[in-house]
Amino acid sequence: MRLRDLPSVDELARTSDDPLAVEAARVVVGRAREQIRAGADPGDLGEQLRGELRAAREPRLRRVLNATGVIVHTNLGRAPLAEAALEHVAHAAAGYSNLEYDLDAGARGSRQTHVAELLHRLTGADAALVVNNNAAAVLLALAALAEGREVVVSRGELIEIGDGFRIPDVLARSGAKLREVGTTNRTRAADYDAAVGPETAVLLRVHQSNFRVVGFTELPTVEELSHVARSHGLVLVDDLGSGALVDIGDLVERLRRHPLQRALRADKLTLAALEGTLRLALETPDEVPVLRMLREPAESVRARAERLAALVGGEVEETIARAGGGALPLAELPSYACAVEENLADALRAGDPPVVGIVRDGRLLLDCRTLTDGEVDEVAAAIAAARA
Repeated sequence: MRLRDLPSVDELARTSDDPLAVEAARVVVGRAREQIRAGADPGDLGEQLRGELRAAREPRLRRVLNATGVIVHTNLGRAPLAEAALEHVAHAAAGYSNLEYDLDAGARGSRQTHVAELLHRLTGADAALVVNNNAAAVLLALAALAEGREVVVSRGELIEIGDGFRIPDVLARSGAKLREVGTTNRTRAADYDAAVGPETAVLLRVHQSNFRVVGFTELPTVEELSHVARSHGLVLVDDLGSGALVDIGDLVERLRRHPLQRALRADKLTLAALEGTLRLALETPDEVPVLRMLREPAESVRARAERLAALVGGEVEETIARAGGGALPLAELPSYACAVEENLADALRAGDPPVVGIVRDGRLLLDCRTLTDGEVDEVAAAIAAARA
């Protein structure tokens, strides 16, 4: 085909009565021009138009089969929800709900009441406040408790995690002032104690997320920082949600009343998912997918890998799975994977549903700790389609 033989965008679009046809035809014709200039045959433009229209209506956010062995995989949506939590989300989303309505009093209520009691039972905390994520929690806590005053942080905890989230930047946005103590690798409780002055409002302990400093290192424990904070009448903020030193109910109320709280609060679907998950965590924790994957015996994972290998002609390989999510960066879980040809990786990612594994040493490893029994059959079918 020559460039002069290409149909115009309008001509190609008129072959379909789809309202998206013009934009799709523009893509197809533009791609065909590039192919002809490169000496290639652009193929059936009508079929390509139909393919573009199908792709335009496919959801961008899709279910993925996680065969990476990383349980809380940030790039793959972190934690999967249990069936009971999903049902609770669907029930809350299908119509109206008592999100901020007290059915007993017949008056406005608080969205926090739906999960506060469950969090109290699970953690022992006197009060709880749910916001959208941990970064929001840190920002809100510092803004409400330390705006215009000093926050003492170890230099070894001035971290940056995913997508540019930096603790110094969060402190600046909250209106608090950073006071660094210690060194990159060694900070002691005495360093915090010596840094406390009249402008100090908070001692901040920051989870190191997805990295560790190893070797000649030292960091104070929560108990040691708790002692320092108590001795000065200060608040200790621990981004893992522990380390409260005083009546936390008062502190949570200060956070709840801060103007930022409205911007950072969780919506009804998040609260429904959290409520459903918390109930399971209290009563039947093995029904929570992440907890089940973390606790599953290695031999059960191996049996799943053997079944997948038998279905696809792969090989079972011993490997290491990880918790993910930055929570336990050094934690390793014994696991087993089904190893197949490396060249299947691209085709499996392009499948429906996509399958994501790990390419290592010339093979594609499909770690079975992060696959369910039912998903093994789906992966096997995806491999058969990719090979075909």
